[in-house]
Amino acid sequence: MRWGERSERERVAQVDRRPSTSRTRAWAAPTDRGVGRRREIPELITASHVQSWLFIVVTVVVVGTAGYMLLGGWNPSDALYMTVITLTTVGFREVVELTEVTRAWTMIMAAAGVGLIFGSVGIVAEYALTEVTSGRREARRMSQEIEQLSDHFVLCGYGRVGSTVAALLKGDARRFVVIDVLPESLARAARDGHLTVEGDATDDATLRSAGIERAYGLITTIDSDADNVYVILSARALNPGLFVVARANALSAEPRLEQAGADRIVSPYTMAGRRIAQLAVRPRVVDFIDAALSRGEHAFSLEEVEVADDGRLASRTVGELREEGIFTLAIIHDEGVYEVPPPLDRRLQPGESLILAGSSEALARLQ
Repeated sequence: MRWGERSERERVAQVDRRPSTSRTRAWAAPTDRGVGRRREIPELITASHVQSWLFIVVTVVVVGTAGYMLLGGWNPSDALYMTVITLTTVGFREVVELTEVTRAWTMIMAAAGVGLIFGSVGIVAEYALTEVTSGRREARRMSQEIEQLSDHFVLCGYGRVGSTVAALLKGDARRFVVIDVLPESLARAARDGHLTVEGDATDDATLRSAGIERAYGLITTIDSDADNVYVILSARALNPGLFVVARANALSAEPRLEQAGADRIVSPYTMAGRRIAQLAVRPRVVDFIDAALSRGEHAFSLEEVEVADDGRLASRTVGELREEGIFTLAIIHDEGVYEVPPPLDRRLQPGESLILAGSSEALARLQ
């Protein structure tokens, strides 16, 4: 057998051994998909349908009243009263003696009334049932809550990585909105108590629905680097001041994400390897940092605070903070430039960022 024939046969065998897409989807764990085609839910009965039906009812009442006035010469009050009692089939006696013409008109109104009654019951029942089963009422509630948010995070993708990020944000008392295109992912996010928006995260309308223009930051954890780049570009166009954290699935994607506007780039595989190495070399240091970053679970904490122009920290010294039980571990001047450790007589300047340590209660009072 020639080499070329053997290579071709081996390639075919490898393809045959590869699990099919249909079989793989049955057991695969959820991924961090955040973009794609939006699921369209047909709406049988909408508010516009109800409004159209009400218009028909009012029109029939007006036509019936006008018919009695024109055909029988009735006054408007008697004509309206006769029309209403006929359409509602209540069975009261006539207010004016009926002629052949008005009797025929009354039979037409009675038949129309029966149709209106059954139609109204059907429309109202189906509208109420659709409201409950389609989730539109819950979607409106979420939309109203999202409209009230500001300085929140927008989280794109609710798979394995995204759900972990959401749990940490919730534990840190941060407000956020989850965007995903998969209904099952959104259902899990809703069960976890998060605000959700279904749709394509690269679509401006979807980002606006999540309040991207009022948001503080964007976190995109989609399992496609190309999708993450598009999400960042779309979000940056709507809110240039966003703080963006992006997931990189390949090392080659990090420059593209940075060019798109990501402030921080995280590779789950690189971070996992680095954490494993740190746990092997300095496990107690890692445990201490994890404990300090777990808000509310321990008596001590680490926090990042920015010195505001009119805030409590402006013009105060590092020593004054220490007297309150707050230790200044570092002062950040520029990106990656740390003043460690700052002297006790060092005065804090507006615009500087501080890495503080202390009791959770003291840091809470400071913020």
